[in-house]
Amino acid sequence: QLQLVEFGGGLVQPGGSLRLSCTVSGLTLDTHVIGWFRQAPGKEREGISCISSSGFRTKYADSVRGRCTISKDNVQKTVFLQMDSLSPEDTAVYYCAAARRENGVETISLAPRRYTYWGQGTQVIVSS
Repeated sequence: QLQLVEFGGGLVQPGGSLRLSCTVSGLTLDTHVIGWFRQAPGKEREGISCISSSGFRTKYADSVRGRCTISKDNVQKTVFLQMDSLSPEDTAVYYCAAARRENGVETISLAPRRYTYWGQGTQVIVSS
């Protein structure tokens, strides 16, 4: 059964840090791009980071660049998103998603439409 499950959300104070995890089953990380997305109330879903199947290529949205680091452990089948210097503007539901290669080509993209498989999300609230 193909599944992505996010862990690590919660309440954090401004300036604090969180480490989100995305554990996958039914697919392998060495054949899929994994992305992290977030959606705040009343806003569109935003791609914030992704990592290639090899792990050598990463991409970040301007909104999180310099504050977030994506990494993965293929053996644990888990992708991590370390988030630092959090602000209330980072409050959102955070999702991970997996993208397949299309015609043998792997695309590193933050566009949600590129991703086929999605987790259920984990809530992050940044508040004092």
